[in-house]
Formats: sequence, structure tokens, C-alpha cells
Amino acid sequence: MKTETILLIGRGGREHALAWKLAQSPRVRRVWVAPGNGGTALAGGKVANVALAEGDFAGLIDFTQRNGVTLTVVGPEAPLAEGIVDAFQTAGLRCFGPSRAAAQIEASKAFAKDFMARHGIPTARYAAFSDFSAALAHLRQVDYPVVLKASGLAAGKGVILPASLAEGEAALRQIMVSREFGAAGDQVVIEERLAGPEASVLAFSDGRTAAIMPTAQDHKRVFDDDQGPNTGGMGAYAPAPLLTPALLEQVRRTVLQPAIDGLAAEGAPYVGVLYAGLMLTGSRDGADGFRYAADGYSTRGNGSLVTVLEFNCRFGDPETQVILPLLASDLVEVIEACLDGVLAQLDLRWSPGAAATVVAASEGYPGNYPKGRQITGVAAAETLPDVAVFHAGTRLADDGRLLTDGGRVLSVTGVGADLPAALARAYTGIQRIHFPGMHFRRDIGARASGG
Repeated sequence: MKTETILLIGRGGREHALAWKLAQSPRVRRVWVAPGNGGTALAGGKVANVALAEGDFAGLIDFTQRNGVTLTVVGPEAPLAEGIVDAFQTAGLRCFGPSRAAAQIEASKAFAKDFMARHGIPTARYAAFSDFSAALAHLRQVDYPVVLKASGLAAGKGVILPASLAEGEAALRQIMVSREFGAAGDQVVIEERLAGPEASVLAFSDGRTAAIMPTAQDHKRVFDDDQGPNTGGMGAYAPAPLLTPALLEQVRRTVLQPAIDGLAAEGAPYVGVLYAGLMLTGSRDGADGFRYAADGYSTRGNGSLVTVLEFNCRFGDPETQVILPLLASDLVEVIEACLDGVLAQLDLRWSPGAAATVVAASEGYPGNYPKGRQITGVAAAETLPDVAVFHAGTRLADDGRLLTDGGRVLSVTGVGADLPAALARAYTGIQRIHFPGMHFRRDIGARASGG
């Protein structure tokens, strides 16, 4: 049996969950995490941090070559968008993730929208602009509610949902004139605002085949009852009952496979994890493709019950924290099947039951927030059966204390025979954890679980 020494690139909750799952493989000898966080520093066993930044391609390649690393796994989107997989491949190294060309599907919202239009993938009406005056003129003449999106990577931000034309104009200035999101605002996408329930579908891809993971539902708003500003995600659960087998097959047929086939046809075969953020839209009776939500926003299905809001070029966060606990197959074998182009031959297995995760966030998040506050109770939470604590924004102080170091600090995941059991375990775990200003949503999964 071939053994692997793995370099995992990233520092968040997604990467802690990946390190946790990779280390479970009997084929893995060591998982180096660059740069990692407090959780991967405390993991012990096969997992250890290495002080290298995600963007230090030369340093990461040198470390890989000097330490006998046989496989590199890239977590975050920024190094993928910057071409880290291309750099590793040029150096003759195995690296899991899409190329720079394929990662454009997330790195440029304008590219993604044009790509979907070219390949008939259902998405909302839109227009993309690099000139502020032209964007403003378009905003003033559209006759439907809009979403404004900075086209480039904006660390989970850069998406604004204005409630009026005045708010829309202010948001456009915020993106293109004040440059609040930096170079991500070089282009802006003005998109029809849809209404409906959202879900995430992730799939492994070897460039030809899509192997779908259990569906997940994220909770973006910071407060209970979906109130407050959008965040990177305050919790999630899987599987999401919203997507029936018939709808999931439609997602495969109309979204995932056309995206994989389209990228291959355009000379950018997609190898890695492809994430489709979806909204359920359209008329279920197929009468006219339209319906109207209670808030008055029109939802246009374009002949489909699912509409793509966005593509991401990697595992989601916090979706990874509920999907990987359900993976019964060896993650290393799945990754190697993708890299070797034989994913269709793999028997990808998933455990029955459900998983739920609840995010503990810093005071002020998603706005400005303090760092360096002491965290207690993590070890107590981890003693609970079927509970895992994944660190996102944490660090270890020199004296061994665990401190906050980000807006989303921890994800507490519970696994159970069904969603209510998984939620109960996650909430029991998070109630053992404390740090000054900590807050979390108390309604994750409530609608789906009947709560």
C-alpha cells in the first residue's frame, strides 16, 4: 500500500476538517498544514503546522521537495485563482485542485456568468461592467430587483443586496469608486435578485466525471431567522432534504456536467471540487417559468427548477465541516482517483445519518471584531460522543492559551442518525465553549428538522 505525506494549504475551518479527515487514512504518514491554525497545532498525531503562507508558492514547493511530500491539497480559493496548481505541476508535483484557468469559475463572477450563458446553465439575468458610468446607467434602467457583486475574490464579501435604487447606487460607488473590496471591484456584476430557498451541491471531478457529495444547506445571515448582514456562513447541515433525488439529478444534468464538459471544451479541464451555490426557482407546474415570492421579488427559473447563484472552485466553508464527517470512503483514494482521471471507477461511499455544524463567531462579526480573546471549553466539547470541534480563526499563544484570531472562530459539528440528533449534539458541544463576545445562531437547521 502506497503511503502519502501530504501538504495541506490553508488556515481555516475547512482546512482543519480536511486535515482531520486526511489523517484518518491508513495510507497517510503525515499531514503538514501551511500555515494552519490553533486547532491543527493542537491536533497532534499525524498533523502538524508549518509556518508557510498560502501565497508563498516558491516556499511551499521547496518544502514539498525537501520533505518528501507526495500529495498537496489546496483548501482556499485565492492560491487556486493565482495558479498554485499550475506552479506545482510545472515542478513535477501532484497537487489537488483546479488550474488557474479552471478556477476562473470562482475568481471572476463576470467570467462565470458569461460561461454559464455560453453553455446553457440556468442562471439569473445579469450584465457586467468595468466602467462606473455605464454600470450606473444600467442600474437606473433595469425593472427588477438586483444584487451587486464585485467580480473578483473578496473573501466572502463583495455581494450587496440593495433594498432601493438609492442603496444600489451607494453600493455601486462602494465597489467601483471607493474600492472597498480592492481589485475585486475592477468589474461589477449587476444581477437579477432571485428569491427562494438555497442549497449547496459539491462534487468531486476528474475533468470528466462529477461525483456528487451529500447536499448541504448553509446559513449566511448572522442572526437568527435569517436577519442581519451576510457572512461567510454561520452554520450548515447535510444532507439537505430540500433537494430531492429528482432535483439532484437535474442539478447533475443541467449544472454540474455541463460545467465540467464546458471547461474541458474550452481547454481548462476541471480537476478538484466543484461547488454550485443554487436557488430553487421557477414554476413547479411549468406553466410559465415564473412565480412570485411573498416579498415581491420575481423568481425566474429559465425552464429549470434550479438556478445557479455562483460557482466555487473548492470545498465550501462551513459545508466541509458537515460533508466530510459523512464520507465513508478514504479521502486520499478519492483525491487520487480525481488526479488519475479514474473517478468513474471509484465506489464512493457515504455514511447514513446527518451532520450539523454551528459557528461560534467573534463580537462584531461580520464587521470589525477583536482578536486575542481567550477560548475555553473546547476540550470539554470534544469529549462528547459524535462531536468534533473544527478551528477557523484561532491561534495558540506562546504560553499555550487558545486565542481568537478571526471573525468565525470555531465550528462545532455533531453527527447523528438524523438531523435532530446531529443538531442536538452540535448545540450541546457549543454550549461548553466560551470566549468574551462569542455569539452563534440558535436556529441552524430548525426548519428542516421541524424545529
